[in-house]
Amino acid sequence: MTRLPQSSALIVIDVQQAFLDPRLGERNNPQAESNIARLLAAWRTSGRSIRHIVHDSTEPNSLLRPDCPGNAIQAIALPKASEPVYRKHVNSAFIGTNLEKDLHQDGIDTLVIVGLTTNHCVSTSARVAGNLGFKTYVVSDATAAFARPALDGTLRHAEAVHSAALSDLHQEFATVVDTAEILKRTDSEVGVG
Repeated sequence: MTRLPQSSALIVIDVQQAFLDPRLGERNNPQAESNIARLLAAWRTSGRSIRHIVHDSTEPNSLLRPDCPGNAIQAIALPKASEPVYRKHVNSAFIGTNLEKDLHQDGIDTLVIVGLTTNHCVSTSARVAGNLGFKTYVVSDATAAFARPALDGTLRHAEAVHSAALSDLHQEFATVVDTAEILKRTDSEVGVG
């Protein structure tokens, strides 16, 4: 098992209050946020870089609009003062932000992506990261998805949406791993709670 280099950044995507709203429907991975907290603790202990991404929706009815309570970062993932926060309006953490420039400037070559939701901003950001040449990992149990209708109108369960998004990323744009494996690769077994 390859140890993650010190130049690995944890990219925490859209861990915002809106994604706790029951109106969004069925969600998988209820432990995603606690796994994100474990990874944040490990990164902070090891002195590795952490970057937070926040979605500022421009859609009129979105729970993620900057003027809505749902826009706030969940308490479990609040950034420390030294951890940059990038605000985006689209699915990719790289479009309309300085994330790519800042990562290159800081010598970051490996990204570990966690957050919400698997099939939207996590997937889009992982695809772009892979295309930009970053060694990219997506942490399967530190991401989550919601049920969505298929093209024929049948409801795809949240776990099916999540699984499909991860399988589309794996070995194409990123390597999909779980929290335990990432913690081993950082030489960290820190827990939260």
